[in-house]
Amino acid sequence: MRSFALVLWLFPSVCGADIIALSSEVTAVRLYPQGASIVREVPYQMPAGQHELVLTGLPRSTDLSQVGVELTGARLGAVTGRSDYVPPRDAVVDQEIQAAKAEVERLEGVLRRGEAEVSRIGLESEAAQARVAFLRGLGAGAPAAGLDVAALRDLAVMIGEEILAARQSGFEAELRAEAAERALSETRAALAKALQALAALQTEEVAGGVQLSLMASSAAATEGVVTLSYTHYDAGWVPTYDMRLDQGAGRLVIERGAMIRQNTGEDWADVRLTLSTVRPSGQIEPSEVFGWQRGVIDPPQAMPRQSKHLEMDSLSRLGAVAEAPMRVADEAVALAAYDGLAVSYDYPEAVSVANRADSLRITLGKEETEAEVRAWAAPLYDATGFLMAHIRNDTGALILPTPFMNLYLDGRFMGQSRLSAVIPAGAEADIAFGAIDGLRLTRSVTRNAGDRGMISRSSALSEEVVIEVENLTGQDWPVTLFDRVPYSEQEELVIAWQARPRPRETDYEARQGVLVWDLELLAGAKQAVTLEVGLEWPEGKVLQ
Repeated sequence: MRSFALVLWLFPSVCGADIIALSSEVTAVRLYPQGASIVREVPYQMPAGQHELVLTGLPRSTDLSQVGVELTGARLGAVTGRSDYVPPRDAVVDQEIQAAKAEVERLEGVLRRGEAEVSRIGLESEAAQARVAFLRGLGAGAPAAGLDVAALRDLAVMIGEEILAARQSGFEAELRAEAAERALSETRAALAKALQALAALQTEEVAGGVQLSLMASSAAATEGVVTLSYTHYDAGWVPTYDMRLDQGAGRLVIERGAMIRQNTGEDWADVRLTLSTVRPSGQIEPSEVFGWQRGVIDPPQAMPRQSKHLEMDSLSRLGAVAEAPMRVADEAVALAAYDGLAVSYDYPEAVSVANRADSLRITLGKEETEAEVRAWAAPLYDATGFLMAHIRNDTGALILPTPFMNLYLDGRFMGQSRLSAVIPAGAEADIAFGAIDGLRLTRSVTRNAGDRGMISRSSALSEEVVIEVENLTGQDWPVTLFDRVPYSEQEELVIAWQARPRPRETDYEARQGVLVWDLELLAGAKQAVTLEVGLEWPEGKVLQ
């Protein structure tokens, strides 16, 4: 950054005004479920007159169309943004990064020298193999012709000794090459770790960037603050909840939290953080409803059979038409605010989130509410009942959807679930806390089918369903039992049913045919529910 400022000051005539280079860091972030409004507050000083304030170092991915600029202490003129042909940004290098870079360079040098040594040893092995081939050719070639016995013996001894020495030399070279290659494997592993350590220290993008030039003027020497705000969509937060149910007291403690991540190209160090439920990346405007024109046409007529020649001619014409152009933060609690449209949380402490690397969890507060504990049973699908906590959201704040809802029952971790819909203030909801293994469910079906009627024949089906709920838990349980009977929207299909005992509700939450019973099941007790269902439809029809 300093070298760039020096260049600007040396050539003010090129830029047309005295230039003051400023450096900036992120100071505040307003984080949405998808996206973030990022703020940089940059103090400056300047003499009287007109000057150009130049800020570099914004991430390459900054959207210049969404950059807002405010200036105190002087009059703001034209603002110019540049994303290409920007002087390189000086990376902030501290001692840890310098040490990590030095270790990477050292290991790269060791690796280069080791690979060169392996190559040199390979050349020795190749030379030994070449000597062996030459000596074998020497013994079988013309130089041996015409020699007497003694000379041939001396030649054979010499060739044998030289071949042995060459082979020994090649064997030793292969052993040294294997040892050197093993050492290289260790060096490569150490280099990979060193590169990983360096990447952990260098999370920000330092290549490229965006530059902003602000024309400012003042009648006298002044000082003030430049405030930049811009939006980046590769960041966000997700609510988390620790749901802690005290079954005996009938109380539910809701511990709110948030998981934060960002990939904006820059690290956030000690920034003021506000979380908001506003979704700037979602739908902003209501959908528009257009008129719906209906009409009637004559039913399609069967086309007369054409000759094959005419059919091919028609297809060729159609073809011609078709071708026409067409990490967890220290414990601190955020202050929530609700304005009727959205909820925002101002976190009381500065936070740091590294680009691409950190996943930070913060605490948003704790509420407590009454909970009615019951067992829900759906024997059509399940063999056991499930513990449910029925609550009314009297916390005064929204309970937001989340994939991260940790469930605790009497201090024991029961598992992780998800909350698929928002629970507004004052609304009721049911939260599951796991299976009740001692609450056994069975469901048996007896079915009969046949024909009825002597003149007008029809088909019929009847079945009897027996549901049993057995309490082997050693404690009394209020049980909400769910089952179903078929329903029909056709006059031809007649359905009649009866239940013993009668259900409390017959179309639960507007789901036709879904039945609900409220049972009080004492410890060790068993209760049965019987359903009788009859279906009748005309002969020749098929039941679906």
